[in-house]
Amino acid sequence: MSRVLIVGAGLTGSLCACLLRRELPGRVHVEVWDKARGAGGRMSTSRAPDSSPSQSADLGAQYITTTAAYYTQHHNLYSELVSAGVLRPLDAVIEGLKMKNDSKDFVSPRGMSGVVKHFLAESGAKLFLERHVTGVYRRGASWEVERKEGDRETFDAVVLTMPVPQILQLQGDVTQLMSVQQRQLLDVVVYTSRFALALFFPPDVVLGIQWGARYVPNSSICYIANNDLRRNNEVPGLGPSLVVHTSVPFGLEHLEKDKEDVQPIIMKELYRLLPDLPQPISIKCHKWRYSQVLTAVPDSPGHMTLLSQPLLVIGGDAFCHSNFDGCVESALSMLSPLKAALT
Repeated sequence: MSRVLIVGAGLTGSLCACLLRRELPGRVHVEVWDKARGAGGRMSTSRAPDSSPSQSADLGAQYITTTAAYYTQHHNLYSELVSAGVLRPLDAVIEGLKMKNDSKDFVSPRGMSGVVKHFLAESGAKLFLERHVTGVYRRGASWEVERKEGDRETFDAVVLTMPVPQILQLQGDVTQLMSVQQRQLLDVVVYTSRFALALFFPPDVVLGIQWGARYVPNSSICYIANNDLRRNNEVPGLGPSLVVHTSVPFGLEHLEKDKEDVQPIIMKELYRLLPDLPQPISIKCHKWRYSQVLTAVPDSPGHMTLLSQPLLVIGGDAFCHSNFDGCVESALSMLSPLKAALT
């Protein structure tokens, strides 16, 4: 069996692993590595610290929006996720949401990381968390992948789905294999940055908020979500939670500051917007250095093959567009070089 490493346990990486199992059953051994403590990438779901493991909040993606064309094109995946209870139509009130006539919105009642975890479970891949890849080196007909801890392992094919700047920082042969044109295309990629807060409240608190989420104009906070109403999944005995996303200009202005210093600034603005908000029992603050893709690789190729034998391919939403369907398109596009290299 060929050994395949997928770096990045986000949507693109998890779906790529799932598709490999379905397209090449019994022929590949797939491992998925991620430097984080949990799977999900930018579809992460955070648990309340020192609390019930069931109290959670989505710090990244909040819901999935698809067009009629993409819904038809990827209908098998949407149907699979809905049938499995991972997705359901978004029916909460989202104030300030600008909807297109042909769009559909879905939310994950158990948290957005459930989408990623579904595909990982379907893939049968071995998932290793807190494995930070620092280098990729060609060794004849295989790849030697180095971790931050200093250990190295060998694979027949490597798929990199991390943000493009992290790919460009890798030691070894990754950047050496890029053509001048490929490097120029990757240098075009730009990400937005932002901070996100999750506020967890005790079970007896009533927030008194009737909307599932609200887009906020003219503020350093651009979005506030009432998690239970947004997910339409209120659980008796669990306290409510809120998610707050800052604006892109605020994220850029404070990007190099410690999140502990930025959190009080965000909280002050939140209480200006919601002066009657109760005090939370715990708060999680996350800095998204790579939030959404602002400028993608031109012409949306889906992926980029750096070497065919042994295969080294890079992909993700930066190679298409920054949403669910963009990640799906990237994962689907990587199937061709993977199947060519492994069959």
